[in-house]
Amino acid sequence: MDRAGAVAASSMSDAKWKRRLLGLALAIICALPLAIGARLTPAPAGHGTHEALGLPPCGFLLAFGRPCMTCGMTTAVTQAAHGQLLGAFRTQPAGALVAIVLASGVWFGLHAAATGMSLRPGLEVLTRPRLLWIAGAVLLAAWAYKIAVFQ
Repeated sequence: MDRAGAVAASSMSDAKWKRRLLGLALAIICALPLAIGARLTPAPAGHGTHEALGLPPCGFLLAFGRPCMTCGMTTAVTQAAHGQLLGAFRTQPAGALVAIVLASGVWFGLHAAATGMSLRPGLEVLTRPRLLWIAGAVLLAAWAYKIAVFQ
């Protein structure tokens, strides 16, 4: 192999290692909230689990007596991390979907780390405007649901 061929092969190898490291980083970043949730106890009220992390109570809930758009997210992710996916959907549907996306990100990242696969196609799908509008609509619908079932 000539020098140019060796440099090209080395560059491809470097690129593959970068993709592997990015995949590993994605897996770790997605696994972290699930690991934290696995160590928490879901709040029986369906919200407030975040307070076990030293965070203050929801200011929106305190001010208006109604849950905010993200009320119950930590509780739902915690329930999902405990294997209670149906309970997570009952608590906060958007939070349950976040847990599913995080778990998918762990597997996608591990696959990329093992194979050197590029993360670009998956990231391009996740940032399409239509998908972002759908995610916003799901979040609003989940908020409406949370308000409807709030006690």
